Amino acid sequence: FRFKDSLADDLQSADLVISHAGAGSCLETLEKGKPLIVVINDKLMDNHQLELAKQLHRDGYVLYCNCSTLVETLQSMDLSTLKPFPPGQPEKFASFLDKVLGFQ
Repeated sequence: FRFKDSLADDLQSADLVISHAGAGSCLETLEKGKPLIVVINDKLMDNHQLELAKQLHRDGYVLYCNCSTLVETLQSMDLSTLKPFPPGQPEKFASFLDKVLGFQ
């Protein structure tokens, strides 16, 4: 893709999403309930994308690979093993902030 203001329409119509392991991309895809393969860039220093991909995989939400193993991952994937991502609960965070800041 070239730059787009939003991928919401593309995500909504997708059957499978293959993405880098950026937190925003991962969360937006998972919140839409779409199966996700994250492709990590193993050339990054202090690779937070790898850490996020591994944790989301351990929790059962995504498959992950690197560029050299993407074809193998696609050939062997079993998307039925992925768990649905739980919905966020922003009201809990807002309530916590209200308490910490003395608004409640």
